[in-house]
Amino acid sequence: MSQPLPTSLPFDEGFFSHFTEVMNDMMTSEEQQPPSNLLADSPYVVGMMSGTSLDGLDAVLCQFYEIDDDNDEPVEILATVSAPFPDDLRAVLLALTQPNGVADLIKNNRLAFESELDVFGWASVFYAEFAASLVNGLLEKAQVTPDEVMAIGCHGQTVRHRPQWRFSLQLLDPNTLAERTGIAVVSDFRRRDMAVGGQGAPLVPAFHQAMFGQSNKRRVILNLGGIANITVLDGTDNVIGFDTGVANLLIDAWCQRHTEQSYDKNGDWARSGQVIEPLLKALLAHPYFALPAPKSTGREDFNMAWVDSILEQVAHQHPNLAYSPADVQATLSELTAVSVAQAIMYTTDNVTGELFVCGGGAYNGLILARLQAHLPQWLVTTTADIGLSPLWVEATAFAWLAQQTLINAPSNLPSVTGANKAVVLGQVCF
Repeated sequence: MSQPLPTSLPFDEGFFSHFTEVMNDMMTSEEQQPPSNLLADSPYVVGMMSGTSLDGLDAVLCQFYEIDDDNDEPVEILATVSAPFPDDLRAVLLALTQPNGVADLIKNNRLAFESELDVFGWASVFYAEFAASLVNGLLEKAQVTPDEVMAIGCHGQTVRHRPQWRFSLQLLDPNTLAERTGIAVVSDFRRRDMAVGGQGAPLVPAFHQAMFGQSNKRRVILNLGGIANITVLDGTDNVIGFDTGVANLLIDAWCQRHTEQSYDKNGDWARSGQVIEPLLKALLAHPYFALPAPKSTGREDFNMAWVDSILEQVAHQHPNLAYSPADVQATLSELTAVSVAQAIMYTTDNVTGELFVCGGGAYNGLILARLQAHLPQWLVTTTADIGLSPLWVEATAFAWLAQQTLINAPSNLPSVTGANKAVVLGQVCF
């Protein structure tokens, strides 16, 4: 029997009570305009990110600095917080990202929604309330007040990314997030780039250049989230970046299906298996891998329905092939390592350099070992070695992007996204 839609969201009302005075003050007409001293008196920025892995929401409170003779650290992280999505919210987000997922959700009577728009609208508010609870806890942890924060840069949850049709949908109600926190919210970062011919992704290479670029050094920054993306920094203003393909998305889903664990810690389960070469070859035949950059991808291209179809194809072609679920896990892990390594070798003409890994996949020892095996002339390590924990790079990136928006500075890279010009990204809800 279907359950009624929740009439309120599962957060303690008292959780937001200390914001009431701030929010009431904001209701005056003159406060509806951005204050002229916004940047001068608001030194901190909050960045928030949830990726294609759908494992939860990360938030950082940080401050950015100019690099000069007295300071060589471009960012200071004051506090961090991360939390898994509530079960109902995660189920809805997952349904929105899957082909026919919402129809299946409604059919299975998980929640009493009537249409995909119902699901999207409800989840937009729920996501914002959840994000606000994290911001509240973050500021409390750092003992920082809302009026000390310049803005919240919140990416929202991508539920559909279709650059070929010039749109990308990030689920978030920034109005609710701004009201619950009393802080300006910058969101909707991708669509302005798409309006000028870009892919709308990846957006973090500009941040990687600002944080990690060094003259006369070739560095590749690799983010291993649900999807893998690289930024190639050659010590000049020439930056290359694109999504290489899948990273943790399939590994996590296969692990959940067969072990009821949300991820394969350190790649230990995959280590117990053997790579299935015919399966790996079939997976690498996905047409996305052969596309030239600029390019970007997501669950629309890489999902478990695709894996199941490839498994059926391989079984038909090799009827005597025997393998275990751990063997498939090993193969999916190798798919990530091989596709990333091939992209790096192709983009850098197979020369040597430094590879710094961030995202949750930076803690998968098997994938890092396989990357090192495929890139023997490269230094393979994590962004912790250049000053920023792998877990917080993407959230910090969206804090930086929000700051760029508020100072009216372009933050897309046409060489990365394929846009015909640099533009200021994001919309602001003051």
